[in-house]
Amino acid sequence: MQSFISRHARCRVRYHDLPGSGVPLLFIHGLGCASSFEYPRIYADPAFGSRRSVLIDLPGSGYSEKPDAFDYTTSDQAAVAAELVEHLGLHRFYLYGHSMGGSIAIQLAALMPAKIAGLIVSEPNFKAGGGMFSSGVAAQSEQEFVNKGYYDLLAAEQSPWAGSLLNTSPRAMWREASSLVTGVSPSWDDVFITLQLPKALIFGEHSLPDKDFEVIQAAGIQSIVIPNAGHSMSWENPAGLARALAAFCGNQ
Repeated sequence: MQSFISRHARCRVRYHDLPGSGVPLLFIHGLGCASSFEYPRIYADPAFGSRRSVLIDLPGSGYSEKPDAFDYTTSDQAAVAAELVEHLGLHRFYLYGHSMGGSIAIQLAALMPAKIAGLIVSEPNFKAGGGMFSSGVAAQSEQEFVNKGYYDLLAAEQSPWAGSLLNTSPRAMWREASSLVTGVSPSWDDVFITLQLPKALIFGEHSLPDKDFEVIQAAGIQSIVIPNAGHSMSWENPAGLARALAAFCGNQ
């Protein structure tokens, strides 16, 4: 694992730069997750191929540092991801983000569209208000969540997600959830639809039907369904996600 010092977050940010050929793919994880936890399995899947892959643990998550002074908005996290792109000297790359990471990826693509070979997001937050989970976190005060809500959540979690949740700063998690509830202007879906670059939306089969999916389909944007999976597709059907990412990147 490698690292760099983020001037924006004022902390050390850690990432994997996994070897391979072709235009690299940058992975951005969701709320309470870490790319170092979710995506090595995708990279190693035979269906993925041998593409160079960069897996960032955003500040507050995984192996990266967790400064209390950082705001942890999606805009802040996009700025940190942009610093990583510059640190690595990536002149052209594919970009994938899941859930909150999809929203961050949309903002990152808007910051540097000329460098994006293709943008693919899975079940991102498209509008203000948050999802069922993030809105529940943000409904508590920051101190309530830091002191109790986070530990209640951790004690109740039985899925593989518990592993990365354990390595997430509760303060960072609350601020990220609150950022999803607050939203951005223009909205993430408006930016996604108007970006003039190759792009696609992924949904898990068990997450459908979904209005956002239908809107993106109606806009004529490529829409992909991962079978036998819901929102947590990276461990519910990792081979399916690996296949979808490889096909998207290979077809551009």
